[in-house]
Amino acid sequence: MFKLNHYSVEWNHFRAGCHLNGRFLTQVSYHAVLLVLLAVFARQSIAQPPQDDDRWVTTWSASPSSIPNDDNASEVDNQTLRMIVHTSLGGEALRLRLSNTHGDQPLRIGSVTVALHDEGSRVQEDTSRKVTFSQNESISIARGAVVLSDPLPFDVPRTGNLAVSIYLPEASGPLTSHLVATQTNYASSSGNHTEAASLPVATEFSTWHLLTAVDVVGSERASAIVTLGDSITDGTGSTVGANQRWPNHFARRLYAEPSVTDYAVVNAGISGNRVTTEESPRFGQNLQARFERDVLALSNVSHIVLLEGINDIGMSSRSGELVTAEAVIAGYRQIIARAHADGIRVIGATLLPYEGAAYFTEAGERVREQVNEFILQSGEFDGVIEFGPAVADPSDPDRIRASFTSDNLHPNDEGYAAMAEAVDLSLFE
Repeated sequence: MFKLNHYSVEWNHFRAGCHLNGRFLTQVSYHAVLLVLLAVFARQSIAQPPQDDDRWVTTWSASPSSIPNDDNASEVDNQTLRMIVHTSLGGEALRLRLSNTHGDQPLRIGSVTVALHDEGSRVQEDTSRKVTFSQNESISIARGAVVLSDPLPFDVPRTGNLAVSIYLPEASGPLTSHLVATQTNYASSSGNHTEAASLPVATEFSTWHLLTAVDVVGSERASAIVTLGDSITDGTGSTVGANQRWPNHFARRLYAEPSVTDYAVVNAGISGNRVTTEESPRFGQNLQARFERDVLALSNVSHIVLLEGINDIGMSSRSGELVTAEAVIAGYRQIIARAHADGIRVIGATLLPYEGAAYFTEAGERVREQVNEFILQSGEFDGVIEFGPAVADPSDPDRIRASFTSDNLHPNDEGYAAMAEAVDLSLFE
């Protein structure tokens, strides 16, 4: 926000130089011109809100699934990454969040731009804008750190695609990444191509690197619903690049309902993730460990939809030490307590049926039923979504309907749409 005393100095300079036939302008003229200047400055302050503006809300996020010291981590050198992200809530300005959380060295960012996406690696002409960090086009992100960009006036579309281009001028070391993007992204040949309308593509990949959140300035009543979970929230099994994850369908339902207030719908799913433990570095830190970073650190969160636990059951059943329902429930209770401490409501979502999946066991099914009983009957959540009946085979409710899945675990586009339709929107009115 502009400071009046700063502009008073500028006004004094202006006044000293204003002569008309050897005479100063009248006092009335001074006031008239001052009002015009103040109006201009006020418009500028609205277009570029400060970092502490209460209207900032996260419209998109990608939770890091990389793990420190992962030998399979991606690295780049003197290349431009162009990544496509799908917004939920629109706004009049944006800021980006870049993460070196799992890097092993300081990470030099040479240049960043944001634009409206066209198709493939192309952006729409004349929409590309440079992004700055502390008023600089480049920045070094300390090992383990996160940086916020400066606010950028930008007409961010609702449920539209942005292209974020990041130039890394030197060897990056392991990149902090979200492995399963279900979105085609691009890496250039050598050089800074952040401002190119069409990127000279060297490789394509389905991962989001470094970019962990996009915030927008929405209305004063806007807040974010974080969909928190595993691969079923992440969108595994949906069409790449089509934004058919269940949170995408859910956002479109919300925006078609006039009785619901302004919400962003933010995806904090990580494929393979577990509530209390970890098995593979590809599946990210457990939910307890990542909750602060992936949920509480986002902007203006008011609700969480929690759908996680099936991997705790299925993966542990293969190791011979099946997780107990009590262990998963204890993890839920910690998430509820930490969210409530921040004034965030937690909606519990029942675990989907999974008979026929690669890691299904009868003993695991009994644990799933006990966990779902807690979600439905305990009263400890602020609301409940029952996803099972929405996707279950009517003739065999322990299985997902065959037309909704290819692996008996992950829904497809149609199955994810059915999940979104099962959400009672009155939970968010």
